[in-house]
Amino acid sequence: MDIILVPGFWLEASSWAEVTPALDAAGHRTHPLTLPGMESVDADRSGIGLRDHIDAVVAAVDALDSRVVLVGHSGGGAIIHGVLDARPDRVARAIYVDSGPLGEGGVINDELPADGDDVPLPPWELFEDADLVDLDEGLRAAFRARAVPQPKGVAFDQQHLSDERRYDVPATVIACEFPSAMLKEWIDGGHPFVAELARMKDVEFVDLPTGHWPQFTKPAELGRAILAAVDRTL
Repeated sequence: MDIILVPGFWLEASSWAEVTPALDAAGHRTHPLTLPGMESVDADRSGIGLRDHIDAVVAAVDALDSRVVLVGHSGGGAIIHGVLDARPDRVARAIYVDSGPLGEGGVINDELPADGDDVPLPPWELFEDADLVDLDEGLRAAFRARAVPQPKGVAFDQQHLSDERRYDVPATVIACEFPSAMLKEWIDGGHPFVAELARMKDVEFVDLPTGHWPQFTKPAELGRAILAAVDRTL
């Protein structure tokens, strides 16, 4: 199976380096992506928006011959959902890592502090305690050293969707900072945060208790969770 991995904000393809070995060892073909404007700290991020990142992943899907599994972490979950909308017949499963599908008109996070066209990685003090579980000082330093500013447009642009066949594609939510029981309560209560997720017809939940960056705090466990979801798709 071809598995396309989309990183969350401030990260590029190498952020998946400790997650992919389990998938590669099982014989799958992994394709971790570096999205436009994320090539380096010095890359030009002017004019890059959410649709540019979605289109880049769509191009990766179109370059492959068979159906794919999409994996999106954090803001990457919104991106893979846009791809699901654009290519519902090409996606065998969507896996949302501490993230979920972003519905029509939603934005990933327009409250992040921006500097021109860039959204730099904020100080740790601006994150919730739940975000930072298991992210020790060494991991924080390594994350900050590798962080690339996110294009402002990706964070602030509205999501636009048009094909309701996206709801038919099987999905897996790997729940980290919010346990699956809480997500299910929100769905049952009609919480707007999970409105798009509630419309999806085939969703499974997998708990991986840790903070918001399991690819750093529990990479082996995340790799196994993704592999199990892929195996259930075959």
